[in-house]
Amino acid sequence: MTEKRVKFDFEVDFSNGGGIQGQGFRLDIEGEDIEDEALIAYIIKDLRLLMVGKVRILNKQIIEEAHKRNDLTHQSQVTGQFIDLSHKIADGMITYKGLPAPLICDHLSHAESAKNYEEGTEFQFGRIDMVGNTGTYLDTPYHRYRDGHDLSELVLDRVSNVPGIVVRVGGIRGRAIDWTNFFASDVKGKAVLVETGWDQHWGSDQYFEGHPFLTEKAALYLRDQGAVLVGIDSLNIDDTTTGARPVHTVLLADEIPIVEHLCNLSALPVEDFTFTAVPPKIEKIGTFPVRAHATLS
Repeated sequence: MTEKRVKFDFEVDFSNGGGIQGQGFRLDIEGEDIEDEALIAYIIKDLRLLMVGKVRILNKQIIEEAHKRNDLTHQSQVTGQFIDLSHKIADGMITYKGLPAPLICDHLSHAESAKNYEEGTEFQFGRIDMVGNTGTYLDTPYHRYRDGHDLSELVLDRVSNVPGIVVRVGGIRGRAIDWTNFFASDVKGKAVLVETGWDQHWGSDQYFEGHPFLTEKAALYLRDQGAVLVGIDSLNIDDTTTGARPVHTVLLADEIPIVEHLCNLSALPVEDFTFTAVPPKIEKIGTFPVRAHATLS
C-alpha cells in the first residue's frame, strides 16, 4: 500500500503582533489529500501556539514517501509480541574498527564429547573470545568512569521492561541530532530509542563512516527531562571524529545506560511498548552485548 505525506510551507500571524514561518514541513496523512484547515489545526496544536491570528498554507504537495511516524501493521500489533532489536554476533565480525572481532569456536564439540557419555548422548561446550563492545551492547558508567558502577551493579529497572519511546530522525540534514528533535516527545521515565536508519549499513564499510550522533545539548536535555536509558541504531551515540565523548560523559555520569548498534527500530510503534536490554552480571566490565528487544503493549 502506497503511503502519502503532505509537504508544505506555512506562515502564522499572531494576534498580538509578530509571526513565524515554516518551509518544507512534512506530515503523514491517511488517504489521498488533506484540507488546509486540518493542517492549520495540526500546526497550532503540535507547536502549542497561542494568540494565533491568520495562518496561511503555501506550496502544498501530496507526495509518496514512507511514513516517519508509522505504527506497525494491524497484523503485527499483537499484545505481548516481541520485536528483536539486536544484531547477530558471528565469528570474525567487526562492530567497531580498531577493536578485535570475536572468536567463536567449540571448547568441546558434540562429536568430541560423545566419549564422555552413554551411547547417543552428546553435548557442545562453546567458547568465545571478544571485547565487550561487540554487536548490540550496553554501556554502564564504568565504561566511562573509573568509579562508576559496572555490569554487576546495574539496576534492573533501568534495563528491563522499561516503557519505551522511538524518536525517528531518519533523513535529517547533517549528522548531528540536537535536543530539538526530542522536544515533542515525553521522555520522562522512558527508554528513548533514536531511529536514524543507519542500521541498514550494518556489515558494510559505509557503517563506519559519517554516522549520525547526538549532540551534548541533546544528552543534557534527555538527562534533565528524566530519560532512564538512551539507545541508537548507529555506530556510536557520540561523534567519533574527535576525542571528546560528551554524550557518554553526560548520560553515564547520571547512571543512564546507553545501548548502541540497535537495529529494526522501524518495526516499532512510537510508543506503547517496553524495552529490555539486560547484560550478564559481570564484575569490572562496563560494556557487554545484550539481546535487546521490545514487547508491544
